Amino acid sequence: MSDKSAPEIELIRAAYAAFNARDIDAALALMTPDVAWSKAFKGGFVRGTKEVRAYWTEQWSFINPHVEPVSFYPEDAGPVLVKVHQVVRDLAGAVLADEHVGHRYTIEHSLIQKMEICPPPLSDH
Repeated sequence: MSDKSAPEIELIRAAYAAFNARDIDAALALMTPDVAWSKAFKGGFVRGTKEVRAYWTEQWSFINPHVEPVSFYPEDAGPVLVKVHQVVRDLAGAVLADEHVGHRYTIEHSLIQKMEICPPPLSDH
């Protein structure tokens, strides 16, 4: 991992921590105003922090997701690929999904500009 990627990885870790704590304001403060965020449970993207707030608020009214970054893979072109352990529960606590997924982050000016869902990396470094 290069030194250049360390601040980006800390930024991404902070975003996961805020998401898992349901601290929307803290999470949105880590994003650009025009952020593009993949809608895992509906497909497509929301754009801008207002749309991310609305999407998460709606999502949390149906499911209780917990996402924990497992490993980070800074890519040559700039994005950071993250292997994530995702556990999704219904509101009663029953596990609906327990899997590894991939999230690819584009960072601009030390803020998250885009998050895309992709296949998880096959191996850990």
